[in-house]
Amino acid sequence: MALEVGIVGLPNVGKSTIFNALTAAGALAANYPFATIEPNVGVVAVPDERLAIINQFQETEKIVPAALRVVDIAGIVRGASTGEGLGNKFLSHIREVDAILHVVRCFAGGDIIHVENSVDSVRDVETIDTELALADLETVSSVLDKSERLARSGDKEAAAKAELLRRCKMALDDVKPVRSLDLNPDDKKLVKTLGLITAKKVLYVANVDENDLTGEGPLVQKLRERAKSEGGTVVPVCGKLEAELAELPEADRKEMLAGMGLKEPALAKLAREAYQLLGLQSFFTSGPKEIRAWTIPIGATAPQAAGVIHTDFERGFIRAEVYTLDDLQKFKTEPAIKSAGKMRAEGKSYIMQDGDIVHFLFNI
Repeated sequence: MALEVGIVGLPNVGKSTIFNALTAAGALAANYPFATIEPNVGVVAVPDERLAIINQFQETEKIVPAALRVVDIAGIVRGASTGEGLGNKFLSHIREVDAILHVVRCFAGGDIIHVENSVDSVRDVETIDTELALADLETVSSVLDKSERLARSGDKEAAAKAELLRRCKMALDDVKPVRSLDLNPDDKKLVKTLGLITAKKVLYVANVDENDLTGEGPLVQKLRERAKSEGGTVVPVCGKLEAELAELPEADRKEMLAGMGLKEPALAKLAREAYQLLGLQSFFTSGPKEIRAWTIPIGATAPQAAGVIHTDFERGFIRAEVYTLDDLQKFKTEPAIKSAGKMRAEGKSYIMQDGDIVHFLFNI
């Protein structure tokens, strides 16, 4: 699935450092406020320990984790919605992504000067939110005018659209994101067609220093309270440390993490959180050629999941043979799982569950 998350934030908060570490993109780019217009795009593996557990019971040639596309978008500055910095050039890039990772600087000091000359996590979030709300307000206002004209001519669909747009405009006038509104599924579909940036889900990434890896400091706590007020979450990440880890061979990386009392890089948690933010889950296929995690939306049916592997599988779907990781750990082999009656035959209406291990039967 080609869903994308976009990394946004003020200039010089560590966006590119975190992007490069996430995508292991090698040498870190210079962090200039207006350095790039075209966004960098990378593919990020979503760490999943379940793949290694399956591999304990199934020898295979390769293991393929799920992946996300991540877009590093130029730093947003105060006044961006009116053309400051790169202005609308990058706002169009944010409109195209499916969800947002908002990187917020949560450490004082260091060599890099903050664009506002001081560090305040909540102020920085509000600066970005204001610019995105103003950009959306412009979009909503222009569409609202047209909808109201059509509504006056008796067009019921336009009248409903105008009512929704008025609600969006009221929120944006108060610098509140459209995602804060209580929208029904039809409203959400309509809002999506407008490409409203503030309607997108947001995960806050607190860029912390090496003395606060778990994000207990006051700047992160303030950010947590701010995120909680809109139902969001915060993942603390030390961009500097993650950049160092990303460049190490795996054995050295594990040794460095162990020395710091860490099980995994913070970016592993970030990738998983971003995956969930997009409303995604994984199912697995397992065989001697590969053990693979496949990406599907939460709520996908068995034929839709089969179609992710190949469109012919969906078209010619007969049934899915499904078992769980718990079954595999208990019974060790697929024949033993079948003998125990734990291999389920599921039809076209089956809703896939996260972590299902599946064989699809199809006829084309």
